Amino acid sequence: MLVAAAALLLGGGGLAVVATTALAGNNAPDAAAGHPHMVTATTVSCPDVGQKLRKVPRSAQLQVSKGLASLDRQVSDAYHRMTEGAGDEILARLKKQRSRTIGTMVTAIAKDATRPDYLLKMSGCTTKPTGEDGQAAAKSTNDGWNQSQQQYPNQSQPQDPDQSQPQDPDQSQQQGQVQGQDGGQQQPGQVGGPSPDDFVDITTVQPNAGDPPFAAPQGNNASTGTFTTECGRNEDGHFNSDNVIVTPGVSNGAHHTHDYVGNKATDAFANDRKLADSDTTCQNGDQSTHYWPVLRKLDGTSEQKPGAGHDGNNGSVLTPASVNLTFRGSQSGQVRAMPRFLKIITGDAKAFTNGTKNANASWSCTGFEDRQLKDKYPLCPQGSQVVRTFAFQNCWNGRDIDSANHRDHMTFSDQNGNCPGGFTPVPQLVQRITYDVPQGNSFAVDSFPEQLHKPVTDHGDFINVMPDDLMNKAVNCINSGRECR
Repeated sequence: MLVAAAALLLGGGGLAVVATTALAGNNAPDAAAGHPHMVTATTVSCPDVGQKLRKVPRSAQLQVSKGLASLDRQVSDAYHRMTEGAGDEILARLKKQRSRTIGTMVTAIAKDATRPDYLLKMSGCTTKPTGEDGQAAAKSTNDGWNQSQQQYPNQSQPQDPDQSQPQDPDQSQQQGQVQGQDGGQQQPGQVGGPSPDDFVDITTVQPNAGDPPFAAPQGNNASTGTFTTECGRNEDGHFNSDNVIVTPGVSNGAHHTHDYVGNKATDAFANDRKLADSDTTCQNGDQSTHYWPVLRKLDGTSEQKPGAGHDGNNGSVLTPASVNLTFRGSQSGQVRAMPRFLKIITGDAKAFTNGTKNANASWSCTGFEDRQLKDKYPLCPQGSQVVRTFAFQNCWNGRDIDSANHRDHMTFSDQNGNCPGGFTPVPQLVQRITYDVPQGNSFAVDSFPEQLHKPVTDHGDFINVMPDDLMNKAVNCINSGRECR
């Protein structure tokens, strides 16, 4: 049975890293003379507003979506200014920006719901120099909102963040690829990530996936069937840097590029009606939306557009070798149908700054999938493919197709398949994606600019747009122990 405990932490958190080495462009005399610098990594860490949302009335949804996108953009801008040498005033400026944005969100929510004044305490941010031990005194304009975030002694280079403003969905974006500045292979470990420490030889990892979350449901009470939907590998090239679940109505709300299969209409402006009217890449008529960040080959190229080079995501997009979308049952018994338009996010796109509590990345190699990595990229033997696996939440609250922070309506069962009180088992979606990648530290997942392409930030997204009769077929197959497509 595939179970886990994760959900996406949403807008407003962030980190910036300043490297004072020659690699980061420091041409001080001692560097030129061959004397190495100490690395000074400075983070901008802000409370995650999206994570704390509890109720967002329909009338405030667009304003809140714009606000979350603005908070992310403000952190990216602060990150950029720090790399240009901005001083302590950056915190005060950032606090003022966040106060205005959060205040606008609070006012919008208060028109038709209880005023969430607690959000106003989340405007202050901190800068924390991080050494190898991750310990340092912090300069802060925090208003008292407690943060406990792991610090990482890594480096990054300045990026020019794109402005995440609402725009017409038909507005064209600059296309094309240009060669990297050095004209050659991008090397992991350069500022901006990933780091060589983010990779590990899969053959050195001990087996760790013989039990849940990667063991299938089994036993007399379990629902042991499966339902597989075949939706292709995004051969049509459906990409954008939107996130219709988290920041609907805002272009480039993700600041990284998503890979899509299934529903062909999915972008920031696709509502439920548009999704229901859309064509699909799935062979069985399933109109559901599946998406995840693209994986890139670090080959020195850069597409100059939002979500790609404009947001620090460089390299050629890799097309998956295979995409498997399977629904599984429950260890505790039968599952019930998912409601149409149910939205689920698994994993944490900001786990590098938020910590790993809600991370749900799983990396491996074909032939070695009894070994799963959460915070490392796998280095696979010759002939073995990289595997990404997302095991989604499998317990639903029985009422809501979404929630204010996009996770309260869904949760995970325990290892025995038991859902918490008030939740009921539903089919568990497992997205499994494989890739042929060049040997070595040659690939990375797209990420928010400040997340440095860390493997722990990997995440998957799903909107159930199955017609009801198809969902009922899937549930019947699962509950009767059959394997169906």
